[in-house]
Amino acid sequence: MDNFSFIRRLSQFGTLLQTWLGGVETGRDQFGNRYYHARRTPEGVREKRWVVYAGEPEASKVPPEWHIWLHHTAEAPLSGRDRRPWQKPHQENLTGTPDAYLPPGHTLEGGKRDKATGDYEAWRPE
Repeated sequence: MDNFSFIRRLSQFGTLLQTWLGGVETGRDQFGNRYYHARRTPEGVREKRWVVYAGEPEASKVPPEWHIWLHHTAEAPLSGRDRRPWQKPHQENLTGTPDAYLPPGHTLEGGKRDKATGDYEAWRPE
């Protein structure tokens, strides 16, 4: 076991302990993440808010409606009713996974790019 793995597990244990002792569940998102706020907040101190991830901890798993609540931009998370028809569903960052986007010509996509079409003209300083 490397040090990073040990430190991460220790940190996750600390978050769970804090959650059990002093957290109040605010809600859950469609991915199963649970959101909490502190049971008691001293006068003049901003309320502490946090997330317990479902599965591997990854910040990009937090949808926008909960992100604004975590960062005190809104007092309550937005509801699904506030979504616009043009908004796409939230998707976590897929970089480094088999579902990551690979553009044409990427080495993992065969490494073959289309030939230049001739519509490009190089800049020449005058």
